[in-house]
This record gives sequence, C-alpha cells and structure tokens, in this order.
Amino acid sequence: MVGNNSTIKQFNHAPHICQSPEWGEVKARIGTPVVRVGGVQFTLHKVPFLPFNVGYCPKVDPEKIDWERLKDAAKEHRCIFVKIEPLESVKVSRRKGGQAMCQCVNGATLRRSKPIFAMQTILLDLTKPEEELRAGMKQKTRYNVRLAEKKGVVVEERHDPEALEIFLQLQKETAQRQGFFIHPDNYYRTVWEVLHPKKMAHLLVASVKQPATSNQQPAIPVVAWMLLKYRDTFYYPYGGSSERFKNFMPSNLVMWEAIRQGKKLGCKTFDLWGATDDPQDPWYGFTRFKLGYGGRLVSFPGAYDLILNPVLYWPFIFVDKIRWGWLKFRGRFL
Repeated sequence: MVGNNSTIKQFNHAPHICQSPEWGEVKARIGTPVVRVGGVQFTLHKVPFLPFNVGYCPKVDPEKIDWERLKDAAKEHRCIFVKIEPLESVKVSRRKGGQAMCQCVNGATLRRSKPIFAMQTILLDLTKPEEELRAGMKQKTRYNVRLAEKKGVVVEERHDPEALEIFLQLQKETAQRQGFFIHPDNYYRTVWEVLHPKKMAHLLVASVKQPATSNQQPAIPVVAWMLLKYRDTFYYPYGGSSERFKNFMPSNLVMWEAIRQGKKLGCKTFDLWGATDDPQDPWYGFTRFKLGYGGRLVSFPGAYDLILNPVLYWPFIFVDKIRWGWLKFRGRFL
C-alpha cells in the first residue's frame, strides 16, 4: 500500500467507504495494490501479458482531486489509464468526434467511459423515527414485513464463524440461481476479518424454525446479509437467500432489521449500494424491492478514464469489448 502518514490522514474523512483506509487494507490483503495520492485512493490491476496496469478509483469527490499528483502517480505505476467514478459530475467540454472530454493536467485526457459500479443507488434517511420509517414503506412492503414476523422468521446479528459460512453458502446459491458473478470466498472472508474487528462489518441472518414434533429441531438459515458501516453511513453491498421458505418473505424482514440496526449504530444514511430506473434491466425487480422501504433513487454521473498512454488505451478498449461480448455470449450457453 503506497502513501505516507499525512496522505493517510486525508482519508479518515473519505466521502465513501471505497475511499477509506480500511477498504484499502481489504484490497491490499487480497493482493490488489493500493495507491493513495492526490486526495484519492486507487487500485492497480495488471494488464495480462504486458508490463502495464489499469487504475481504478471509485466514489471520489472530483473537487478534492489533485489531478497533477494523481496523474504523476499513475504514470509512475505504469498505468495505461485510471478509471474514475465520481460522486458528483465532472465538468467536461465537447471535443472532436462528439465524445465528452476535457483536457487534464500536462496533456492527459479525461474521457467518458463504461462504469463498473452501478450508476444509481437508493438512499434512506435513518434520522427519521422508526414509526415514520415504517409508515414510509409501500403498503405491500409493510404487509410482507408483518407476514415474516407472523410466520416466525427470526433475524439475528451474528458474529460467530458459522454465520460467515452461512452467508457464503447462501450468496453462492443466489448467484447460481440468478446468474450473476460474485467474488471468491476469500474476498468476503478478508472483508470480514479486516472490518469486523473495527465494528465496520455486520452479519444479519434470518432463520425459520422447521415445523416438527420436537422442539429441539434447529432453525434453518434462509437469508444472510453482510452490511458495512463507515462514518455515518450504513451500506448493503452483499447478501444471499435460499429458495426455502421464500413465501415467508424473510428478506423483507432482514431489510427492516438492517434499517433498525443502522439507526442503533448511529448512522444517518442507509446506502443500498446499487439500483436501476430501467424497467428492462434484469435487476429492476430488486430495485422495486429496495424502493419499497421509502428511500430515494440517486444517480451518479458515470465513469471517466484518465488516459495516460493513448497508444495502448484504444487497443485495450477494443480488446475489452470483445472479451465482455464473448463472456456474455458464453454465459447464454452455460
């Protein structure tokens, strides 16, 4: 991890958990180099077969970036470009070819590009009283929460190793069922091992007691979420669920308990991490689920590539498009 003590102090007030020193520690632990410079934190990702890197810099405040220092550090680490995903819009000028671009320090170019993070999220105000938050839910959502409570779904915050294993298994089941990519288990273990001792990672597990003649029958875990806290924001980035007892609406109760947990931790905002306003998007149903709790949909400006090596940048973009096209094509037949 690159950065001196004075640089690290700047990140104690980072605008998002992805820019925090603790998140940098997670990335470094899983083997992804982290650079802190010029008011931002970015990771380095090796380009296959070439002695170059691509930088990734998510969730930054563009007004606080020292562009010259960022550019110099990126060049020092042999970056072809650095992908920047700001929380606020970056002022750009229209240039030849119709692409939104602006001239950056010492001749480097900033170009609009494909984002990695979701371009929208849902934010819920946790400063409201519980009664007001419950009243702000959509009617169907309130009904589902009450149904889960009536059916005997129990949600607990757990800290034991078994809870982490439950989370990992349920997330894998969900990824297989819904066809999305997740990180290897070691990634989530590292997030937990780094952030939980700092009281920044929390596991909520919902269980259902299986009907049986014996009261000794163990409860069945059906939903598990890993939630993250940074400063006064609670984040919901990771979760998984089982198909068993889904008609008991356990995920609805987990979300409500997550809201209550965020309030107990003194958070002012609940960031639900990703959303879409496109009804054709396959994740639109998940967005509807999140919006049922009364939050507001917020849009981000997208992504910009800070180009350091234009000779290699355009071939990289071309090959990357082919790669993603092949993965999508291949995924249809797997």
